[in-house]
Amino acid sequence: MSAKTEGIAPNASRLLWAGFVAILAAGAGFAIRGGIFDNWGSEFGFTATQLGAIGGAGFTGFCFGIIGGGIVVDKFGYGKLVVAAFVLHIVSAFVTFAASTPENAYIYLVWGMFIFAFANGVLEAVSNPLVATLYPNNRTHYLNILHASWPLGMILGAVIGWVLDDKFQVSWKIQLSLYLLPTIAYGLMFMGQKFPKSEASEKGASLGEMFKDVGLLGALVVCALLAVFFGGILTPVVDFLVNKSQPPETVAAIAKYTGYFIGGALLLVVGLMTKFSIGSVLLFALFIAHMLVGAVELGTDGWIQNITGNLFTSEQGKWLFIWTSLIMFALRFCAHFIEKTLKISPVGLLLICSVLAVFGLQLASGMQTFTTALIALGIYAVGKTFFWPTMLAVASDRFPRTGAIAISIMGGIGMLSAGLLGGPGLGYSKDRYAAETLKSTNPEVYEQVKVEQPSKFLFFSAVQAIDGKKLAEAKDATERTAEQHAIVSADQAGDRKTLKADSVIPLGMAVIYLLILLYFKAIGGYKPVHLEGTKQAAKDPSSDKVSV
Repeated sequence: MSAKTEGIAPNASRLLWAGFVAILAAGAGFAIRGGIFDNWGSEFGFTATQLGAIGGAGFTGFCFGIIGGGIVVDKFGYGKLVVAAFVLHIVSAFVTFAASTPENAYIYLVWGMFIFAFANGVLEAVSNPLVATLYPNNRTHYLNILHASWPLGMILGAVIGWVLDDKFQVSWKIQLSLYLLPTIAYGLMFMGQKFPKSEASEKGASLGEMFKDVGLLGALVVCALLAVFFGGILTPVVDFLVNKSQPPETVAAIAKYTGYFIGGALLLVVGLMTKFSIGSVLLFALFIAHMLVGAVELGTDGWIQNITGNLFTSEQGKWLFIWTSLIMFALRFCAHFIEKTLKISPVGLLLICSVLAVFGLQLASGMQTFTTALIALGIYAVGKTFFWPTMLAVASDRFPRTGAIAISIMGGIGMLSAGLLGGPGLGYSKDRYAAETLKSTNPEVYEQVKVEQPSKFLFFSAVQAIDGKKLAEAKDATERTAEQHAIVSADQAGDRKTLKADSVIPLGMAVIYLLILLYFKAIGGYKPVHLEGTKQAAKDPSSDKVSV
């Protein structure tokens, strides 16, 4: 059946492709930003940890957009949120373009990324539940098609960076502005369309009822991440309020515990809304798994052009990025074949993909030739292809009474994890492993190029990273000195060790998916759940049905 005939609304196909273009705009902007990290590093002197924090702001902004949007979308309607996202996409460009000096660049780039990602989150708060509602009996297939636009957007963004940056050295501001073209396109495609209601909205479920499956367990995951987020962004606020009268350690501690207080307060709100429902253990496990998905998939994507361009050449790095994105784009149209023809359940597919991701990253950590890189990163790309959309499909299939809330929180957890753990964590790993390598191989050079301000990440030990400008000078040198060669070699060693450490994340995911697979086998197998008395249940009478 086609997308038009299988959907429950006459304009299902147009809404599907409008959502496709919306996520394409997000993917293009994401890839362009990833490709100009080196421009920002050399122009403003940022370290890898600082660049990771800038990229991380993009992920955390998404979290607030998708969770906030997911909570209100069933009440406010899809159309209003699309307009809000469109306006925010435009605003984010102007904020980012305001970065002009080393003194103001960091704050403008952080907030520009945050607003851009917030708009992306709002769009996904619309697109994900919309497609899940339009295609209730084949969610895995159509959510994968919807998210095929993400790698396609990344391909377009990578090509833009390749041609305009590497070939013609066009300003990074001009490069970044091009993501506004698909932004205008999705605005026109959504204009004037009528939207269906989700199963929960159709049944008239209250907000508290929609949150019950999330409960305290599910809320604990996102609230813990939000506590860490607020603890980080409130540090400069606390420093300003105390007028620098307290040492940095005290300021950081105050900010950290303030973040814990906010996270705890939000958890209490969910408890009051749900009458302190514990929530579903299965959904809790899915949230934990998706936290790992965000860290390994999007965190790695944010750095992969930088890493491969460093291990090989910038041009080869672009080719490898396009290669992995093409694999993802093509395979996301094959989810229906895998599920229906090969008889692999969505959870079984996630387990297989996790194992492939572990193997691909381990192989990539030792790649020495471009051919090996194509194979290693190709395996990793196959692995990560189905993670995000299939996770959304499982949550939609099994928890229909949550409406847009469960999958929106899941998306928020993934992006928040990428912003707080994946992006900064990989940046810290690069700094740490490169610094440790240079310190052991050439301590004299390390003392000359290390930064004064240590790089920190969570509970890991602080490290004095290699200065971003001095690293760029060593990379760009036509004839490198022995010292510059040592710097570049150490940086490459740091990248390899970072990829190896990254492979631990999908290994943890594989364990979770195996346990979930065993759970479904114990209860008779995986199948979608529908609410009684809804159009979706009527179209799929063989499925489980539950009352609100």
